[in-house]
Amino acid sequence: MNSLNPFWSVTLFWGAAAACVAIALAFVLPPLLRKKARVAKAARRDINIAVYRDQMKELAADRANGLLSEDQYQTSKVELEGRLAEDALAQDAQEKAPEQTGGRKLGYALAGILPAAAFGLYFVMGNPTALTAIAEAQANPAMNPEAQGQHDIMKMIQQVEEKTKTDPNNAEAWAILAKTYAAVGHWPEALQAYEKAYALKPDTPSIMTGYAEALAITNNRVLQGKPIQLVLQALEKDPEDIKGLELAGISAFQDKGYAKAAYYFKRLLKLVPAESPYAQDIAQAQKEANRMAMSGMTGMDNLSDPTAGEKPAAAAGAVVHGHVEIAPALKARVSANDVVFLFARSAAGGPPVAAIRSNAGKFPLEFELSDAMAMNPDNKLSNFKEVSLTARVAKSGDPKGAAGDLEGTVAKVKVGSKNIKLVIDTERK
Repeated sequence: MNSLNPFWSVTLFWGAAAACVAIALAFVLPPLLRKKARVAKAARRDINIAVYRDQMKELAADRANGLLSEDQYQTSKVELEGRLAEDALAQDAQEKAPEQTGGRKLGYALAGILPAAAFGLYFVMGNPTALTAIAEAQANPAMNPEAQGQHDIMKMIQQVEEKTKTDPNNAEAWAILAKTYAAVGHWPEALQAYEKAYALKPDTPSIMTGYAEALAITNNRVLQGKPIQLVLQALEKDPEDIKGLELAGISAFQDKGYAKAAYYFKRLLKLVPAESPYAQDIAQAQKEANRMAMSGMTGMDNLSDPTAGEKPAAAAGAVVHGHVEIAPALKARVSANDVVFLFARSAAGGPPVAAIRSNAGKFPLEFELSDAMAMNPDNKLSNFKEVSLTARVAKSGDPKGAAGDLEGTVAKVKVGSKNIKLVIDTERK
């Protein structure tokens, strides 16, 4: 039995209270009910004699110091001896007096009043119903708020499980079940649910990043391999997926790609409430990633050739910042669901040295290109002094471009430039 029912809980309490009162009376009553022993005459006289002896010494000291004359000394001495004799006679009279019964009467009174007063005060000033309420809460877990919360979560899990059984092709139900399992720390069950949801909707960013997290946690929190592949694919579809940016930053930090980690954390910070504890944790992670990137301990982003001659401070400035706009004449041609690509190439042309993907619903599109966006670690932004920028609304979704796509280009942009304005103003033929 894990808990007592209300009857036995209350009975146990009152029994314990009665025992405590009985113990208190056991200490108080015996001295009062016991017959008073007469104080020994010798003991009292010894005490009085000691007191008067000290007073006689003081008189002698005062006479020796000239504070008392001889006549004053003799007078005080006679007076002191007389008081001693009177006290001795008074003590004899007291010892012959009949025994007092006041102490026993007090003991009987306390034996009756003390329990009544204790329990009476408890009923007046205490909370007699509290114990019953506690016992009933223990007997009925539904009355316990914490237990109620856990009960509600488990009830919701059961309901969603029933929905997945009746409709096993419901990807949303599997995703909700996976998130709920993750919220209560049941990661193996969360992984199984995410696998079902991903099989039904493999192109949903939130499912992809949730699946990646469950895979990593059930594999000693290792993000390399399939988890980070899922994360990067999710970020291609939704660059603002919060969990995706967090996992990408963590993965980059694990790989000692500190500049890349700082970039992901910076993007994540723009999407979360600035005053939230989560934002503070991300800001601290970004700060640490920047510190590690600047330290030069492992070079920038753990490149295959960390001795390429660039100093960490110089590489840290290898960014291009600006925004992309749509020319007014072409705005009607753009849908919010159109895919937007932004490429940086060397001034001489060739493959992109940095690239990002977004959607047309975010115009004007703010961007920041850095080595973190390199498609090839050996061909990165910091290798060049100038680049050309091309922004493309890809109506077909193909990054290579096709007829009907809308484009804009800015040439000879110095690496490290800020506030670059790139306008998409041309239709590709």
